[in-house]
Amino acid sequence: MTIVRANPEGVHSTPGYHHVTVVPAGRTAHLAGQCPLDAAGVLVGTDDVDAQVDQIAANVLAALRSVGAGPEHVVRTVIYVVSADRAVLAQVWQCFLASPLAPAFTTASTLLGVAQLGFPGQLVELDVTAALPETP
Repeated sequence: MTIVRANPEGVHSTPGYHHVTVVPAGRTAHLAGQCPLDAAGVLVGTDDVDAQVDQIAANVLAALRSVGAGPEHVVRTVIYVVSADRAVLAQVWQCFLASPLAPAFTTASTLLGVAQLGFPGQLVELDVTAALPETP
């Protein structure tokens, strides 16, 4: 399977993601919004976006592995951050780029500041779509 990522001429440059991701028809996985909850369902990193990003990255990697995929198969991400502060948004983006999930963010990506997420103390959530590799 070939995933094509592109930045068309005439569109602004990006800090690492691509404006367009094209995937041939096939199997896809749509992950539920991944929250900073550990395996026991306990919120990780209250008031610590870095710790929350680390837990979310671990959760996404486990979910991708469960369907035979990795971060290189991700074709779309949406990051939600409880903040209107550009420095906090940039911190979350940089933390994801420094994580083992980093290859997922070379694709079509959106970063949003929001007022609130689902769990008390939750600061970050990640929505992921992946194009699954062909099965043998």
